[in-house]
Amino acid sequence: MLVKNHLASVRRERGLAAAGLAKRVGVSRQTIYAIESGNYVPNTAVALRLAHELEVPVEALFSLAEPEIPARPEATATLLQSMAKAAGRPVALGRLKGNLVAAPLDGAPYFLPEADGVAMGTSRMSSQVRVQVLSEAGEIEKRLFIAGCDPAIGLLARMTERLAGVQIVTIPATSRRALEWLRKGMVHVAGSHLEDPASGEFNVPYLRRLMPDGEYSVFTFARWEEGLVVAAKNPLGIRQAPDLARRGVRFVNRETGSGSRALLDSMLRKAGISAKQVNGYERMAVGHLAAAYAVASGSADCCVATPSAARAFGLDFVPLQAERFDFAVRREHLDMPAVRQLLDVLQRASLRRKLESLAGYDTSETGRAIA
Repeated sequence: MLVKNHLASVRRERGLAAAGLAKRVGVSRQTIYAIESGNYVPNTAVALRLAHELEVPVEALFSLAEPEIPARPEATATLLQSMAKAAGRPVALGRLKGNLVAAPLDGAPYFLPEADGVAMGTSRMSSQVRVQVLSEAGEIEKRLFIAGCDPAIGLLARMTERLAGVQIVTIPATSRRALEWLRKGMVHVAGSHLEDPASGEFNVPYLRRLMPDGEYSVFTFARWEEGLVVAAKNPLGIRQAPDLARRGVRFVNRETGSGSRALLDSMLRKAGISAKQVNGYERMAVGHLAAAYAVASGSADCCVATPSAARAFGLDFVPLQAERFDFAVRREHLDMPAVRQLLDVLQRASLRRKLESLAGYDTSETGRAIA
């Protein structure tokens, strides 16, 4: 650390020549000049003798220089999703296929998100953004990006972080969007619960069409029931598709590409009900919890979501369909220590107990490789 000294100015204020001060202190004149020029830092004894002869505290002669704050590094990253206003938004950073990927972060109602950087604005290419980097490069290199819509992904992420020290960024996304990001190599793991109408199978048929090269593996997270989330005790008696078209029933939908919206559309189609008959079909909530919160807050009477979302807000749940939520991983990422540790945690009984108790999931197949 640099030492600043004010010896020359104090000596001149006292009217002392360098030679005179040197004689009093017992050092050479050259030593005094070397100290004053910053080429020599005196030992403790010399510093104390200088202060004594000049009748000032040692701190008046010598002090630690304030360290220079290094400029924050900047980097160009690929945006995981477009932002209407990128500048100033906090982002999480991860490296995939040698490229830096930036995932926009949304703060909780009361807390700022833990961010790796701040977006400074998009470049001419809309998918690129300049980022002021706040985290160490080593942290970013080890980070794992998981995209999906299951609220229980957070349980898996926190347990993996606690047990294995893996840093995980959970990114809210519809099933289709998560799998598309996986195809593009922009996330390490994608969660999905998309049913193939022809076979009734979940996720694998869609992956075969999306990634015909077969360079992926699929692991089951859990089975759940998806259904209608309504107010406690279901005061409006909402139980099936025709109820959504009733006068006075306010619905909140999920975004395009979500498994919940696909289930709703299938349910309406089978019942012969058009989207226009559902009050709120065009109103969208991003994620199961956001949709359930709309019901809990009283701004909607019903949504399609999971029992875990209903439980989170003390709402009632009307089951419609059993589904399987899977994680898809590109095979090139299976050798990553972070991915291996995540898959190991999937096998833990403690995780299964939490999924069963907190989310109401069927964990009999959790961790099973199916593709």
